[in-house]
Amino acid sequence: MADIYTNTYPIINLHKKISTKSEIVTQLIYGENFTIIKKKNKWLQIKILGDNYKGFILNKKFKTYIKPTHKIQKLRTTVYHFPKGRKKKTELTFNSKIKIIKKKSKFLQFNLGWVKEGDVKPIYYKEKDFFKKINLFKNIKYKWGGKSFKGIDCSALIQICLNFNNRFCPRDTKKQIKYFKKNVKINSIKKNDILYWKGHVAVALSKNELIHAYGPKNKTIIMNIKKTINIIKKTAKLKLLKIKRIN
Repeated sequence: MADIYTNTYPIINLHKKISTKSEIVTQLIYGENFTIIKKKNKWLQIKILGDNYKGFILNKKFKTYIKPTHKIQKLRTTVYHFPKGRKKKTELTFNSKIKIIKKKSKFLQFNLGWVKEGDVKPIYYKEKDFFKKINLFKNIKYKWGGKSFKGIDCSALIQICLNFNNRFCPRDTKKQIKYFKKNVKINSIKKNDILYWKGHVAVALSKNELIHAYGPKNKTIIMNIKKTINIIKKTAKLKLLKIKRIN
């Protein structure tokens, strides 16, 4: 059985090929686990265990498997050098997973530093509304392959919200359409239904509005459902393929 490693860097780009100029297909955020398929010079071909996604990352000093105890519930969380909240060390993005080793006042210590207790939830915590926190990403920049506060794409927006609630979700829209089985019609759409086009996805916030990481607007944006369907049909020549409901 292959060794399991845990990413202990805030964000790492996963490339399609062995080059930093190659397409970024997704990202590893802090606490995600992976196995190494092969090593080549300064590069590693890896498989992310959360979704079986494969790609290439630059080789770093990675830790062997770290079992997390908590996850970040804020869009971005400051990591401090000391438990006083004064000297910033770095930032972690939503759904990063950490292992708490000490508590002092209202701060929690993990491998990288200290975070505020209110910025995290226990690892097994989940919400009845699994898209409750999707609005955190409103106005965040659209970034192909991104899955953080620095930039996110449409399918990652779906995946990361479900993952936060301990639900599996494939990384790409094509696989998501196949994975979610229950179909609904447009006149029956309700909150949290997922709308799919070829290569694009959005989540219904109500029967009238949706939210999506939308490339043409270069950000995550709330739009009218019917207008969005018409705009995508007109500008991208794409019809709405499926509407899925997660049980």
